[in-house]
Amino acid sequence: MTWIMLAAAVSQPVGAPAPWSPTAPYVITGQDEPGYRSWYLSASWRGPWVRSFNDYLTAQGVGGVVPTWQLLRTASDWFKCGDDAFELPPAAEWAKLADSLRFVRDVVVPTVGPVEAVSVYRNPALNSCAGGAQESAHRYGQAMDLVPLTPISREELMARLCAVHRRRGEAYAAGLGFYVGLRFHVDSRKFRRWGVEPAIEADCPPIPKPPEPAAPTERGLRR
Repeated sequence: MTWIMLAAAVSQPVGAPAPWSPTAPYVITGQDEPGYRSWYLSASWRGPWVRSFNDYLTAQGVGGVVPTWQLLRTASDWFKCGDDAFELPPAAEWAKLADSLRFVRDVVVPTVGPVEAVSVYRNPALNSCAGGAQESAHRYGQAMDLVPLTPISREELMARLCAVHRRRGEAYAAGLGFYVGLRFHVDSRKFRRWGVEPAIEADCPPIPKPPEPAAPTERGLRR
């Protein structure tokens, strides 16, 4: 597997603005690229599985939308839960992740530029420990939390993504949510939107999750 070399850190002149580092609030040591290398090499079976995952995404036309290793990041609070920083989603869920990546490829990246995935699949125990919703799309490999790699304000990020989601999100059954700072959520479960700031909400109101269909009654089952 090709590794992306990390640039060496350089000292900043006094008074210079801080370098743009949008992932810093969400990714700690251990869930960065060196942490991924350690995880990858620590068990011999991981290499073949990761290659199979990468080959699947490539065959689906979504390889390289974001680097494959980033798609193995689990919850940002992995260390508090005593879980792994990386985990391969079950193969049965790969198609759902590919659907989400198509929305990122076709809609998100053309709108805000390249993005980095900071949290993707979470096994049920980790999802619960990290405070995820009981039926979180992350549990089923449908969701990813992303941050933009091109400088942008939170308000501009919301305005751009809301506008394009309003026009094109339904065709992808895309969910779009906004969290703290520049972190946002994309999934392919249902067309919905949440977490928009009040200043943006007038032009981009929330779209609640559609209600689940009612369970059939005993009488209905007999028909």
